[in-house]
Amino acid sequence: MLFDQSDYDIRCEWGEKGVSTLAPISDVVIIVDVLSFSTSVEIAASQGAVVYPYRWKDETAAEFADSIEAELADENNKRGYCLSPASLQALPSGIRLVLPSPNGSSLSLSTGSTATIAGCLRNCRAVAESAMRKGGTVAVVPAGERWDEGTLRPSVEDLLGAGAVIAHLRGTLSPEARVAMAAFEVLSSNLLEHIKKCSSGREKIARGELGDVIIACELNASVCVGILTNGAYRQEE
Repeated sequence: MLFDQSDYDIRCEWGEKGVSTLAPISDVVIIVDVLSFSTSVEIAASQGAVVYPYRWKDETAAEFADSIEAELADENNKRGYCLSPASLQALPSGIRLVLPSPNGSSLSLSTGSTATIAGCLRNCRAVAESAMRKGGTVAVVPAGERWDEGTLRPSVEDLLGAGAVIAHLRGTLSPEARVAMAAFEVLSSNLLEHIKKCSSGREKIARGELGDVIIACELNASVCVGILTNGAYRQEE
């Protein structure tokens, strides 16, 4: 196919179409949703949590959480757990969390049988090393955000997150992967300032969530790799 980047080992494409096009022909898919799904998964998994991605932020999320005896991480959680890395920094080991997200969760649950990893700036090197152990063809999928009508809005933070992972991968790079890596390399010396000033960063800060942005920009702060297994992300052993 013209758009599947199959001539290259390392591929990169956005959102749902990126997953549906690249996952079936790749050994590994890396979902990158820096603000905040992938970063939340890293924070939670590093403490021994089991994180269940869920597509919808509606009443069915609570029903699903009840059905698997898990806590729903949303604005109604009594302990404050939600789709916010800062809210997940003191989890009890072994807790089961349902994490609704129309971006990162939806993409995670669309990869089929292909090995799936949640990647972010905090664990980009560890994620790349894990992916290379699983196979030579890797699809890096920046999630992006959504406009009000639901269409994809490519985002600076996810382009940089994808580029950070790609910078540590080995193999031939598609032009799309090279562009993501180049963007990361140009801006990597001051990631926090660039992400604070981009649209998604400004949105988070306007909501009083600067702490999430700071946590998300801590480059290679973690060696935790969240692997999707039986519908949930767990820390790779």
